[in-house]
Amino acid sequence: MSLDSETEVSVRPWADSARSVDERVSSLIAAMTLREKVAQLYGMWVGASTDGEGVAPHQNDLGEDLDLDELLTHGLGQLTRAFGTTPLEPAEGAASLAKVQRHIAAAGRFGIPALVHEECLAGFTTWKATAYPVPLAWGATFDPAIVEEMAERIGTSMRSVGVHQGLAPVLDVTRDPRWGRTEETIGEDPYLVGTVATAYVRGLEKTGIVSTLKHFAGYSASRGGRNLAPVPMGPRELGDVILPPFEMAVREGGVRSVMHSYSEIDGVPAAADERLLTELLRDQWGFDGTVVADYFGISFLKLLHGVAGTWGEAAALALTAGVDVELPGMKTYADPLIGEIESGALAESFVDRALERVLRQKAELGLLDADWSPLPEGWTEDDLASPADRTGRVVFDGAEDRALARRIAERSVVLLRNDGILPLPTTGSIAVVGPTAADAMTMLGCYSFPSHVGVHHPELPVGISISTVLEGITEAFPGRAVSYEQGCSIDGPDRDGIAAAVEAARAADVVVVSLGDRAGLFGRGTSGEGCDADTLDLPGLQGELLEAVLDTGTPVVVVLVSGRPYVLGTAPERAAAIVQTFFPGEEGGTAIASVLSGAVNPSGRLPVGVPSRTGGQPSTYLLPKLAKRSEVSNIDTTPAYPFGFGLGYSSFEWSALDVAAPARVATDGTARIGVTVRNTGDRDGAEIVQLYLHDPVAQVTRPVRRLIAYARVEVPAGRSVEVRFDVPADTTSFIGRDLVRVVEPGEIELQLGASSEDIRHTAVTELTGPLRHVDHTRELHCEVSVTTV
Repeated sequence: MSLDSETEVSVRPWADSARSVDERVSSLIAAMTLREKVAQLYGMWVGASTDGEGVAPHQNDLGEDLDLDELLTHGLGQLTRAFGTTPLEPAEGAASLAKVQRHIAAAGRFGIPALVHEECLAGFTTWKATAYPVPLAWGATFDPAIVEEMAERIGTSMRSVGVHQGLAPVLDVTRDPRWGRTEETIGEDPYLVGTVATAYVRGLEKTGIVSTLKHFAGYSASRGGRNLAPVPMGPRELGDVILPPFEMAVREGGVRSVMHSYSEIDGVPAAADERLLTELLRDQWGFDGTVVADYFGISFLKLLHGVAGTWGEAAALALTAGVDVELPGMKTYADPLIGEIESGALAESFVDRALERVLRQKAELGLLDADWSPLPEGWTEDDLASPADRTGRVVFDGAEDRALARRIAERSVVLLRNDGILPLPTTGSIAVVGPTAADAMTMLGCYSFPSHVGVHHPELPVGISISTVLEGITEAFPGRAVSYEQGCSIDGPDRDGIAAAVEAARAADVVVVSLGDRAGLFGRGTSGEGCDADTLDLPGLQGELLEAVLDTGTPVVVVLVSGRPYVLGTAPERAAAIVQTFFPGEEGGTAIASVLSGAVNPSGRLPVGVPSRTGGQPSTYLLPKLAKRSEVSNIDTTPAYPFGFGLGYSSFEWSALDVAAPARVATDGTARIGVTVRNTGDRDGAEIVQLYLHDPVAQVTRPVRRLIAYARVEVPAGRSVEVRFDVPADTTSFIGRDLVRVVEPGEIELQLGASSEDIRHTAVTELTGPLRHVDHTRELHCEVSVTTV
């Protein structure tokens, strides 16, 4: 590197890891020119498609002519998706990234490498990496611990090859499942979303990877379920439904990055909302990490929102609001931003504010250290010269990864209906029909590498082994005759194959009809980013296929492999069994078959309700009384299967513990409720004990009930488990009429249930004392204790 005479190597305090981070960062900022400062605030996406056929609209904006060598002399803040852009052998990708980083560090005056970010929503989004189940499947497990374990494995893989930041998890609460990105959400309940997402954050951060919360805030509540549409939301819905998961992750997860949403809420785009990104996130919640732009989001202030007239105005709006880093490129935070400062329209102090956050993070990651090395841990210069020699030692999809992917998939399978046909017997013939039965890609979400990037490289193999429903059934039932007919495509108009599927069903002892989605991007799938649905009818002719198979009279087991819930026609009344999965990943087919065979006792619960009709949408279980079924509307919002519902092969008997909530509890006190769950079946099983709050009278309308705690309990056959909840009054809080969060005196009901519509025990308590105003320091959780007796 080259340094001017006033900044000799021997006096580079920013490179001295023995000094405090504050001293290192302040000394570096003081030594930088404006252009060098700004260079740390944007990313660069090398190798991204710019011909309009890439993975994202507006990606062609990256096609401007850039002098990379000249740009790098000023430094570089971030490298965008060094692994997740094109297929790379793991070892070769690691070597390529190390060489690029060495070049970046050598090009600038200060020897600072870039921070490298990747997508990791359902696994490290790179070739040959494990494709785990999607977040909606995580929600179905009601098991934060296994999600934390998954995130730790994902982070370990990323960290081993020089990645620093992961753009996950998604904390958007599902509001309208027609939205294509429903598969990326964890569910329709903010407490479930918050607890599961925070577990993911902890797992990723534990490995040293910077976790990034997405998308802050309101993105999932877009009008009409359309991607990147306006959000018609008031402050109470925002405060009580959308924000709590983010608040939990900031307070409890140790998260170090937040990504702004594309949303505009009541006309204010999130990327330009200082109240959201600075006053709430930083001043109130105490977040001290970096806020990064969703891809092209700052440009959208000009292109789509119309609140900026120039790129410079867009940059100034975002920077003053609190967006520290532009991703994926440098459309606005380069020359346009510099122009705003040089013209006097924007104070340089805003650049320094963002720069301090960026450099602090780089210091914590070791990227400012004098002894920083681009080599992955354990590598030598010889490895860098001949990365092929390390092929086989850099593995992203090992046996332990696949085993974990299978366990998560198994726990996420939700059994919705069973007339006794499941587990399937070991004799007789099985017809497997349907478009998701034999298509491996239907197991994966849109942010898996094969669906996200691999589809643009048909000349290459998928890179991982993916089990299908047909393969899983064939392997699980070796003594049974298994036939297969596709019947129809996922969303095409050709019904010629339906007759063959019907004949196969008639000829079999049982038929498994596998239906659902194909994940894609921007209209190239039936689920995924930009793949929104007009209705919640099954795509294409799948509904017709389902009804035709049901008409045969052969017992029908319906298997849904989808990214959102769908209306299932007459299946809830006529099918012998219904199994719901949400893009269960590379081990999905095996997991589904294990449930059908009885090798696995299903324990998944619905993270979103399954609608009974399309006309009831958008609707979630978090409804006030006025929104429920009534005599004054012909539209019934009652779901076919509600939030939290799921069956298994064990039977459970619930009985109240002698720890009923006291009749009176102070508004700053704690109530208690408990239940004994006895497994009366002949096999071990898991029950999900769900605690709901009902507030009969409040100063503003409240949901009839909302989840405030849950416990996934493993109960051996013939044994009992005691589950106790200590309930802080803080968990009853809500946004009051004055738009301040309150704990209000009055009667409440604590309801223990097996789903949001299956309440087994209720305790009535009166909160006494003054109305309390509470803030981000309030208690977020009930204390849960579980004892096997």
